This record gives sequence, C-alpha cells and structure tokens, in this order.
Amino acid sequence: MSTRKSMWSTYVRAVGPILKALPLLRLRADSRHTIADYIEGQVAKYADLPFILFEDRRTTYREYNAMANRIAHWGLSVGLKAGDTIGFMMENRAEYVPVWSGFSKIGVKAALINTNLVGASVVHALEVAGAERLLLGAECAPNVADAALSNLPVYVLPEEGAGDAGVPGAEDIRRALAEQPDSDPDPALRASVCTGDSAFHIYTSGTTGLPKATNFNHQKLMAGGVSGALLGLGKGEVVYCPLPLYHSAGGIGAVMIAMGAGGAVAVARKFSASRFWDDVRRYDAKGVIYIGELCRFLLNRPPDPRDGGHGLRWMFGIGLRADVWEPFQERFRIPRIVEGYGATEANVGGVNFSGKVGSVGKIRGGLLLRYDIERDELVRDAKGRYVECRPGEAGELLGRIPAGSKRMLRQFQGYTDPEATERKILRDVKKPGDAYFRSGDLLRRDEQGYYYFVDRIGDTFRWKGENVSTQEVAEALSAFPGVETVNVYGVEVPGQEGRAGMAALALEAGRDTTFDAQAFYKLAVSKLPSYAVPVFLRLQSESDVTGTFKLRKVALRQQGYDPGATDDPVYVRNDAAGTYVRVRDAADARVR
Repeated sequence: MSTRKSMWSTYVRAVGPILKALPLLRLRADSRHTIADYIEGQVAKYADLPFILFEDRRTTYREYNAMANRIAHWGLSVGLKAGDTIGFMMENRAEYVPVWSGFSKIGVKAALINTNLVGASVVHALEVAGAERLLLGAECAPNVADAALSNLPVYVLPEEGAGDAGVPGAEDIRRALAEQPDSDPDPALRASVCTGDSAFHIYTSGTTGLPKATNFNHQKLMAGGVSGALLGLGKGEVVYCPLPLYHSAGGIGAVMIAMGAGGAVAVARKFSASRFWDDVRRYDAKGVIYIGELCRFLLNRPPDPRDGGHGLRWMFGIGLRADVWEPFQERFRIPRIVEGYGATEANVGGVNFSGKVGSVGKIRGGLLLRYDIERDELVRDAKGRYVECRPGEAGELLGRIPAGSKRMLRQFQGYTDPEATERKILRDVKKPGDAYFRSGDLLRRDEQGYYYFVDRIGDTFRWKGENVSTQEVAEALSAFPGVETVNVYGVEVPGQEGRAGMAALALEAGRDTTFDAQAFYKLAVSKLPSYAVPVFLRLQSESDVTGTFKLRKVALRQQGYDPGATDDPVYVRNDAAGTYVRVRDAADARVR
C-alpha cells in the first residue's frame, strides 16, 4: 500500500474515535471531568488488555488501575487532599504512571521531577511547585543525599522484589500500600477539581537556567488520547517509549496515545542505542515516540543486517533535523515519520502528518514576528507596530491567547510562578488588549504554509554582520565522519563585534586522538558561508545533554575558547593554512 493510501486509511479509521472524543475537547474550564474520570472510563473498556510493558512485567489496565487506587488511598492515609502537590521523582518503571494517576484520583497534583536533578536543584523544583512532600523511587535516593529536606516528609517506593530501601529519613511505603484497598476512591474526593485545573506539573528543561514548573490541565492531558487514532494505533497494539516519563513527549505523548487507543506503552528504563531495535522487535511495537537527537544516535550506530527488520508503522516526535530525516528513514525503513512542534506549556503547535521533510507542519493560530538578533528584540516599524514575517523569513513564533475560557487548548497555562508566566506574554500585538504567548523559538514559513524550526532565540547569534543559526550550522557539520553530535553556540571575543561561532564536537570513542582538523575545515567551508564557519572547535568525548537529549550550552558559552577552562582540546580556525589549529594558551586563541 502506498504511503498516501496508508495515511488516508488511517484518517478514515480515526474518524470514529475522534468524534467520540469531541465532547472531551469541548469541555469548559469549570466542568468537573478530570483525567481520573477518563482513566476509569478507559479501564472499564480495556480492563484485561495490557497497558504497561516494562522489561519482563506486563500490567493490564485493570492491574494499573488497582495500583493507582492503592496510591490514592495511601495518599489519603497520610493526609493528602485535593489541591495539594507532592513531589514525585522516579526513573522509568512500571510503577511510574500508576503513581501520578493515583494521586489524580484524589485531586492531588504530582510534580514530575527530572531524575537528573540533584541536591539544591531538587529543593528548587519542590519549592517552585509548592510541594510539601516528596515520593522517591529508591533508585533516586542519591539525588537527594545532599538536599536540605529536613522539614519535608519523604517517602520511598522501591521496585517490586527489591530489598530494604535504605534511604535515611525516608519511609518505605510498600507495606502501607499493600494494606490499602484497590477499589476506586469516591469521586467526591476530587469534586473541587475542575477540567481547567492543573493535573500535574512538568518542568521546563532547564537548559537556560533553573527549571520552571509548568501547569498542565486535565483537558490537555485527555486530548492527548486522540493522537493514537490519528497515528493509527489499534486496540492492543504497542507504542515504544525510550524517553523519560517525567517529560511531556514520553510521559504524556506515549502514555496517552496508548491509553486513548486501548493500546499498550512499552517503557524502556533508559534510552539505549544498542538495545533500541531489539526492544522494538521484542514488544512488536507499531509506533515509537522520539526526540530528534535519539534518531541521530541510532543513525551513528554501525550498520546491522537487521536494520529495517521490525513491525513499525510510524515514529512520532519532535526535533528531527532535516539532515537526519531521510537517511534515518531510508536506512531503518520507517514507513512514516510524523514530526511535530510544541512545548509543554505552549498554546501553539503543529504536527506534520503529510511527511514533508524538515517541516513541523502547518500551525493554526501562530504568528511569526520579525526578530532583530543583534538587538535581541522584536522589530517594530516607524509607527511602533510589530512586523510580521514574509514567507521564507525567520521570526519568533507567537500563539494568540483567546479571551475567555471557551477554548482551553489555546490558553497559555503558564507556570506556578506568576512572574515567569507574565514574562512569556506579549500584549497589544495586533490590537489593543490582545495577548500572545512568546515561544522563544525562531521558525520560518514557506509559500505553502509549512513551518520549519530554525533555532532558539539566544542560540542564533550575529557574526560579521550576519545572523548565524546554530541549528543550520550543526546540520551542515554533522556529516563529518566520527561526529556523534555537534553543539554550536556563539562566544564573545574581545575587540570583536557580535559573537564568534564555536562548535563542541562529541566524537566517537578514540576519534579525538585522530581528529583530522584539515578535513573538517574543508567540509565546513564547502557547506557553509564564511561567516557561519565556526571560529573555534572543542572536542568532547561525550555530549553534554539533558535527560531528554537537549544539548546544554550555557556552561559551554561561559567557558568559551579558553583552553584553561576545560580539559577538552580546543582549536581555532586558520584560513591561511586551511585548517584548524590546536589552542594551547590564550595567545594561540587569537582570531586569524
């Protein structure tokens, strides 16, 4: 069957489920239907089908609901009540989804803390969410060993079959959970919770500062269940999730796609490039949730005779760069890649169901405004009005925030910090009194209305009077043999205007000792305009990434090209010699 016919067939099959879901999408903010009601409805329909697959464990919808109920009753036993927030930190496990689901049944919000945070960062995450208790997976105990949690009740939940948790100051709740009933708690316990209220808190990535706790309302969470029908996941079929469940792509995308379709989510403890395809085959997955860099890691693996040997029909995710898309799809024989754009807190986004390479789809309600990279501000015309971008021109994407509460999915839900929320809103954009969410992203739109991600504002920089997109430079340089990731950023150079381009190259093991600087230079100048060719290089043994594979840049910018600030080899571009030259001290680092 051709790709176009397959897509059309998927859409036809999706009509029924989408029509059934329309009442959920039309709920008012003040209605009382919550994710807990949705969960119980899906459990009633699919009780004995598998829902969570984790390593050798198979959890049915009925078993998942029973565990969630025990969590709910345990929460009540320790004094939790509707409106409260509890910090929740656990690596990917079979218990993860039942835990937050159980709290939702009594109107309690779980703050899903990134398992890469440690010490003071955990304390910050708890504080910004207003959490007064913390539930830990036993495996996360080292994360809080140095955290100031003396006045905070801490509970620990080890994995099934594990021994003593051994977490000082924490209460092992396994026995208490086992003593709780597995019946649905009285819905009256969450009667004060509205559809427009936050179901739980998810944190921003923290790539540019400390994480912010975002609000994620019940309707937006339930709406995720429609995606399964649009992607063609059938009842009893499996979507594979190699991403952390504290992140929206994994914890919401994969989970709700499966739940909405009566399917199952196969959860990997952690992403592993070497195990990825074995897991896909093991679970007979029909779909996969991805982050773009994940696909690059897989593409950089040595070829295997089994490449393409799987039952996948689609992969759905964000951040797949154009230079990876086609070679990845061809090598691994992926019938359909569905690339999207969005952020956890955003009210604007797109999904590319048509398969147009490099695009994030057509974005409804989006507004592209011209952005001055050098001044770091939106452009205004002579009358003080913001200027919309022409096709092909990159600008900041904004999403209109409609007045009133009729269209909750288009509302900006914001953060737990009102000041942080207000900083993301731009007012009086097209007319007095209007309001728009600022994405902080640069995108461009083509003549057909398709959007393409360009860069994050703050990542794009100016050099030699030209705007340099870190995303586009990274795509061009990623073709160099032995390079796993390319992290591009601008660094300040004394006496020079703007910022000079610098690329941190994460190389395959052993490549740093055989790095061919001249060959790299030739590739860079052949693919990039002179102003975009990096002035400096830094060779890393591994990428510095967040738990969701976002490249960290703040520390790299601060360290710049000073060889004394890092043990990594640093190089400077030498056009006269047609190569990059190793920097040994500050004198070597002059821009030639």
